[in-house]
Amino acid sequence: MIEEQVILVDEYDNQIGLMPKMEAHEKAVLHRAFSVFIFNNRNELMLQQRAMHKYHSPGLWTNTCCSHQRDGESNLEAGKRRLEEEMGFVTELEESTSFIYKAPFSNGLTEHEYDHIMIGYYNDEPIINKEEVADWKWMNLEAVKADMAEHPENYTAWFKIIFEKFYEFINVNK
Repeated sequence: MIEEQVILVDEYDNQIGLMPKMEAHEKAVLHRAFSVFIFNNRNELMLQQRAMHKYHSPGLWTNTCCSHQRDGESNLEAGKRRLEEEMGFVTELEESTSFIYKAPFSNGLTEHEYDHIMIGYYNDEPIINKEEVADWKWMNLEAVKADMAEHPENYTAWFKIIFEKFYEFINVNK
């Protein structure tokens, strides 16, 4: 099986090349990524718990899904593809904002990503892919914020950054 490639970008999100995903994480090279946030009609966010065998952040809670765009794939196409692969459904998405972050992990890998945040709405239960997702739940943003403050070790690095710096871009109950 050929290893998935990530899109290398500059600080303006211009594509400058491709690299195998693991190599990009080993070398901490800036690459394009996305984070999808799905809300229901009660303004609750669908959280996922990452599968226990993930190469970083296993078992941690995070936004509905996230991954990397493929070469030639738009942000929205990538978000919909991965939402279906991980959570078993597709819904319309809209881009909210984007940001660059860098988060080193204890296993020597580093996420250095130009992350595109996308928002969508869905009211049913997902059909999770157990290879990708250990569990899921709905939570309102204030409850997530409170739990994250009390138990930050239970959440992924990028999810904490989004909550700290980009809360207004994911708060659909404005």
